[in-house]
Amino acid sequence: MQANQETYDEFDLFRDNAEEVGLAWSGPPVVRRQSVELTGGQRVSTLAWGTDSPELVFLHGGAQNAHTWDTVALALDRPLLAVDLPGHGRSDWREDRDYWPWRNAEAVAEVISQVAPEARAVIGMSLGGLTAIRLAAEHPELVRRLVVVDVTPGVDMQKSAPIAEFVQGPETFPSFDELLDRTMRYNPTRSETSLRRGILHNARPLEDGTWAWRYDKLRPPGGELHFAPLWDDVARLQAPTMLVVGSLSGVVVSDDVEEFKRRKPDVRVEIVDDAGHSIQGDQPLELARLLSDFVA
Repeated sequence: MQANQETYDEFDLFRDNAEEVGLAWSGPPVVRRQSVELTGGQRVSTLAWGTDSPELVFLHGGAQNAHTWDTVALALDRPLLAVDLPGHGRSDWREDRDYWPWRNAEAVAEVISQVAPEARAVIGMSLGGLTAIRLAAEHPELVRRLVVVDVTPGVDMQKSAPIAEFVQGPETFPSFDELLDRTMRYNPTRSETSLRRGILHNARPLEDGTWAWRYDKLRPPGGELHFAPLWDDVARLQAPTMLVVGSLSGVVVSDDVEEFKRRKPDVRVEIVDDAGHSIQGDQPLELARLLSDFVA
């Protein structure tokens, strides 16, 4: 796999995803990039898998992009939509730099209404999970089932400290190799192949030869994460809900799970062994299995 952007094709790496986890390869999947224009002119970019109306909608975490779901999508092998949240991937950046769940949910509601109105479930991880909670509370007609991956409104600066330290690091790097080296240091459980692939999707070379992330840097208001008001949205959830937690992650603790159960007593909770915060990266096949079971 080359680090040269001139050779990079975002649709040319799926075989690497499949081979890394032992999925049978029968040829490239049908995937297309499409842009959705929202009220006010902002554009949100998505990856549409398959040719039929999407059955599932996926929302990534902060500082990620729609390609974080590639291996899960290959394992599921069904029509789905993976969204680049505002300020991430190939979606437009916002002038006010408000990339938090409340504004994100407004954008995602428009996307689903336009291109995935019959989706059977919305799956969100981390920032995407909090966005999905807000979306489901405000637009229950768009979220028939909800899956929240390794996050609750109880997340704070302390619980997310290792992730925040990585995300709040340099915005540019002298070379691809230096970007890869830093990424590997913060993701010791992941293979170099998967991290290299992820960087190609999530960073780009600049004219001077340096490399920059594709996302607009997240800046918590006042320097603090404060998502506690979303607990009230958890209590409003009408859709069947599953909370999936990585056994090695510190982002969701037992008190958070108990609070989620108190607010949403019928929530299904699944703990994925040998998975950190990024369950879709650490245990994509197990996550795909859980999703298939829950949606079925």
